Amino acid sequence: MKLNKPKHNLFRNGRYAVEGFIDIVKNETSFKWQLLMLFGFGIVAWVLPIGFAYSAILFSILFLPILAEVANSALERVVDLVTQDYHILAKQAKDAGATLVLLSLIVTAMVWVFTLLLAFEVV
Repeated sequence: MKLNKPKHNLFRNGRYAVEGFIDIVKNETSFKWQLLMLFGFGIVAWVLPIGFAYSAILFSILFLPILAEVANSALERVVDLVTQDYHILAKQAKDAGATLVLLSLIVTAMVWVFTLLLAFEVV
C-alpha cells in the first residue's frame, strides 16, 4: 500500500524542526537542563585560556546530550502513542532512551576531562 505523503520542501521541513524544538522545550524539563548545560558550559569552553581547537572540542561535545535528549523524547512520544498502559516492553524502550542520555552525559564528561588535561598539559 502506497501512502500519499505530502511533498515537503526545505522551508516546511525547517518549520517542522522548529515546532519540534518548541514542543520539547515546553514539555521536557530534562531538555531545559540540557540547554542550560549547553549555554553554561559553552561559555566556559570559550573563555578558558586554551587553544581554539580545544575550545571547539569542548563546545561541540556539549551537543551530544542535546541530541540524545531529543532522541529520547521522540522515543517516549512514540511509546506513549502506542500504549498508555503499563507494558514491560514500553518500560524497556523508555529505559533504553534514558540510558542513551546517561551515556551521552558520561561521554561528554570524559571528553571534557581528557581535553582539559591535554589543553593544560597535565598529561
